[in-house]
Amino acid sequence: MPTGGLHLAVDRRSFLRATSILAAGGVIALHSGLPVYAQENSTELLKLYAGAKVDWQRYKGQTIVLGGLEHVWMHAIVPLISLFTQLTGIEVKVEKQSETEFAASMPVKLGGGSATPDIFMIWALGQAISAKWLQPLDAYRNDASLFDAAWYDDADIFSSARSFEKWSDGASYGLAITAEAQTLFMNKSMLDAKGFSAPASMDELFKLAKTLKSEEVAGIAMRAKPTGDAAPWTLAGFVFSYGGAYVTKDGKSGLTMPESIAGLDMYGRLLREAGPVGIAGYHWMECLNDFMQGAVAIGCDSSNFATDIEDKSKSTVAGNTLFGVLPAPANKSAKPNMWHWMTGINAKSANKEAAWLFLMWATSKPTSALTAAAGLATPRSSAWQTSAFRDRFGAQAADAALKNLQVADGDLFKAAWFHPKAPEILDAVGIAVNEVVTGSKDATQAFGDADGKVRQVLSM
Repeated sequence: MPTGGLHLAVDRRSFLRATSILAAGGVIALHSGLPVYAQENSTELLKLYAGAKVDWQRYKGQTIVLGGLEHVWMHAIVPLISLFTQLTGIEVKVEKQSETEFAASMPVKLGGGSATPDIFMIWALGQAISAKWLQPLDAYRNDASLFDAAWYDDADIFSSARSFEKWSDGASYGLAITAEAQTLFMNKSMLDAKGFSAPASMDELFKLAKTLKSEEVAGIAMRAKPTGDAAPWTLAGFVFSYGGAYVTKDGKSGLTMPESIAGLDMYGRLLREAGPVGIAGYHWMECLNDFMQGAVAIGCDSSNFATDIEDKSKSTVAGNTLFGVLPAPANKSAKPNMWHWMTGINAKSANKEAAWLFLMWATSKPTSALTAAAGLATPRSSAWQTSAFRDRFGAQAADAALKNLQVADGDLFKAAWFHPKAPEILDAVGIAVNEVVTGSKDATQAFGDADGKVRQVLSM
């Protein structure tokens, strides 16, 4: 049984939340125009899934466990699980951890042969596939009793997300649940006070961050914690934009490329000279919190932060943030990092078909419309086009995210993060970032030392 699990029952609050979101998104028309907790609205919600030629109740009575981390997708999907239970009769329990705890505990749990969680957010696809922790999904897609291709509509999913779902062996081991791109976010009042606009180049970004730094406010905050799940993701946009790579597309270490070193050097200088005190221990949570509290002028991280940044209940900069593209180095093109979180099925699960129904439900058009109306950037184009999503996520933030997604290089990302040895590779990069940010090594030395570790890993 999951430790600290949360059992979600169908209750009035869940339906009020679900029906209100759907109504706001124009997905359903509520009885008498009101989000009333009534059979009419329950029936209306379930009609969204009636068009699928699938026996939703086939595995009624089973219980599955969803494992995830503290993430906007979990925040959006968990309140809707009661709807899935009513639709299918399948009970769902939830395990949730911090990102660092999740990445550390899941290999131990799955490596020990645990049958739960039945479904989990995939933090390292290459590792999970090579260790045979993930169940291939193609058999479920090819079973007409479990999957209605026309209703599901793969063409509605971003091509980059569909690419993420395919491994080198041609099989699919997960379904994409988010679309995220590295995005710049800036405090508009602070920019206006100094007469600045969004930076168009890396040099302009450095100048801007230095100028905005004061005794009270840091110029910029980005991840610098020396772990594989922290600094490597945000650094990648700098390394890729300068023309470098962690792992080249032909599978070799790219850390000692001059372009990779230049990207690390700029990232390190920004945080050393314009970052907050204690930046060496920052993960994304600290970066986001500082920006939302007005303690940092500039951030550069996931586009999905927009929903938190624009949430007036917890952000002091809601309505006062400018979202923008990652600036490019001189005479180069920006290549922001990107990511599609995916979910997959535990190969040891005793309830694989019930888990598949959950995956299909969670990534379907109706559920994506629900989560998008709550501000989640899903991988479905139809969800991005809804006024409810643009209103909740922010039209300007959505436009910036799409621009960054369109110029991102998924192959560079996949070469490192989808490698079977990704955890070891990224840990070496994370340590190098921290060394440069703290000033204990320069970029050439830090990446030179990391290169030795990565080459050894790649030769195994």
